[in-house]
Amino acid sequence: MGRLRKAGRLAATANGLYYVRYFEDFRAFQEDNIWSDTGIAGFTSEKRYVVETSEKVVQRCLTMTTDPGDLVLDPTCGSGTTAYVAEQWGRRWMTIDTSRVALALARARIMGARYPYYVLADSPDGHLKKAELTRKAPSQSPTYGDVRQGFVYERVPHITLRAIVNNAEIDVIHERFQPAVEAAMQDLNESLLNHSVPFPVDAGARQGTEIRFDVPPRRRPLPSGEPSRSNELLEWEVPREAPDDWPEATTEPLARFWEARIARQREIDAAIATRADFEYLYDKPYVDRGKVRVAGPFTVESLTPHRVVEAEPPPARPPSADGVGEAQEEYMIGETSSPPYDFTAVILEQLRTAGVQQPDKRGKIDFTSLTGWPGEYICAEGRYLKGKTERRAGILIGPEHGTVSRPDLIAAAREAGDAGFDVLIGCAFNYDAQCTDTNRLGRLPILKARMNADLHMSTDLKKTKGGNLFVIFGEPDIEVLSAPDDRIQVKIKGVDLFDPRTGDVRSSEADELACWFIDTNYDMASFFVRHAYFLGANDPYKALKTTLKAEIDAEAWESLHSDTSRPFKKPSSGRIAVKAINHLGDEVMKVVEVQ
Repeated sequence: MGRLRKAGRLAATANGLYYVRYFEDFRAFQEDNIWSDTGIAGFTSEKRYVVETSEKVVQRCLTMTTDPGDLVLDPTCGSGTTAYVAEQWGRRWMTIDTSRVALALARARIMGARYPYYVLADSPDGHLKKAELTRKAPSQSPTYGDVRQGFVYERVPHITLRAIVNNAEIDVIHERFQPAVEAAMQDLNESLLNHSVPFPVDAGARQGTEIRFDVPPRRRPLPSGEPSRSNELLEWEVPREAPDDWPEATTEPLARFWEARIARQREIDAAIATRADFEYLYDKPYVDRGKVRVAGPFTVESLTPHRVVEAEPPPARPPSADGVGEAQEEYMIGETSSPPYDFTAVILEQLRTAGVQQPDKRGKIDFTSLTGWPGEYICAEGRYLKGKTERRAGILIGPEHGTVSRPDLIAAAREAGDAGFDVLIGCAFNYDAQCTDTNRLGRLPILKARMNADLHMSTDLKKTKGGNLFVIFGEPDIEVLSAPDDRIQVKIKGVDLFDPRTGDVRSSEADELACWFIDTNYDMASFFVRHAYFLGANDPYKALKTTLKAEIDAEAWESLHSDTSRPFKKPSSGRIAVKAINHLGDEVMKVVEVQ
């Protein structure tokens, strides 16, 4: 009971004593199945895509079901909300989409954002923060900065009567602060006794009246046997503000009293919250305001080749005795059946209309005819004019869900050469990295046209010659330069383009590229962006500089806007890879052996 009184948790009424509980004792509750606080946010947040989930909804799902360091998969990327939220909350992520527009939006959103830096539990700052929260000595265990150990989260205490009664620290704090409180009380009572001030009569004697005495009378009738004492204010009777007729001498001790009283109560409340049971708020980690975090390195990969297995048709319904089952089966088939989907025929129809486009409009191939070809790899014969001379092109159509490998490309080139074609045109959504050096087989040129991902919706597209559905984008024209300390640099001169009308290979200017990247130690499996450079007239990092709101090293910043890379060590794998992207979003990669 003494600890409850010291903690200010007792209330007296005419019927007895009651325990005082505050709203802050249970200030957080678990979420239920109705998230009413996410509806408004969904309508007010900025939309970047035609369908976009509110960040708050995705954030709550991630914090409820994953821990820092976990892998989050989003098979429908869109504008990248899931990847953005996962990056913000320290989760690894993988996202997929068939549209390069969606991937470009997501990539720009993730790279151009600024994220809070949460205090890691496995760090020196995390040990200090946890020591501050628990009021204990910091841990001396080694730290490794592992995000999988989580962050330092805010805590919600559940303060109960038992937690206060069993907290011996309350006695220690009360004893430490009580001398200052009593000293202020003594000075305040002396100031009142030295002046003629009104004292209210005890509420039990005459309520609502005041009597003025030169010497204040006793405030309360004392129980029998209790020795008499001079009249004085008790701690619980001191008002927050001095009445108008109190002397000026009481101002200073009254202020000291409440300063000591509030400090004591603050320490007691903190001790109660620290020793009470608590729960972590996993959506409220502590933020280090002195650090700015941007997105970690991530890669953008093409589809992995795979085979689509057709589902078996459902078994036929057994006929009934009256034949109703057979009649119903025929009726259902007649209503639901449709012509089989032929991906190759759809692509050839679009190719016949749109032609094949190079970045240079003069290099476009418009077919005068496009007919089927009964080959193993070559599926069509296309004819186009080179000046006044008609040329024959063998057409290779890649898989609808997958990439074209180098062996398939070589086999198709052999077949086209045997059939006497003048050129092989491969049309695919993606090519393996090994295909980048395959531009000719003997006398036969090989053109690798990348199909726009919108062709997945080709049945819904209008046939138009205005869209770049098939684009030939040549390999990067690069030069490996020597640098001091046995290092190397890469200079990109442009992209080598094949002119189908003249048969010549020419190089575009570097300014025609939007950006280029280097994997300085390519493993022939995944392209890891280790160097990134942006070309063109505009400052590519202006938006990022604005987002960071920090002073930028001008020299380092200028090195990002260059056609020559910074020096780097020679790769241990013996290979580097350079990926170039034009202003249309088409990308091509070249692998270079480095001794």
